[in-house]
Amino acid sequence: MAEGFGKILIYLGIGLIIMGLLLLAGSKFGLGKLPGDIIYHKGNFTFYFPVVTSILISILLTFVLWLFKR
Repeated sequence: MAEGFGKILIYLGIGLIIMGLLLLAGSKFGLGKLPGDIIYHKGNFTFYFPVVTSILISILLTFVLWLFKR
């Protein structure tokens, strides 16, 4: 049982690293600053919610997972 949990943690860690690298690479292409992303500045407070970026990433991941499932 501990062996299975260890494998899950390793896969989650690898997945997080890959997602982090993709987000870093995506920021060079404007990902995260798309029209429709919400940015609110007031004083020293900033609220950022990447609506369109989240939708785009969701569509891309859905397509990639659909391809692997086939």
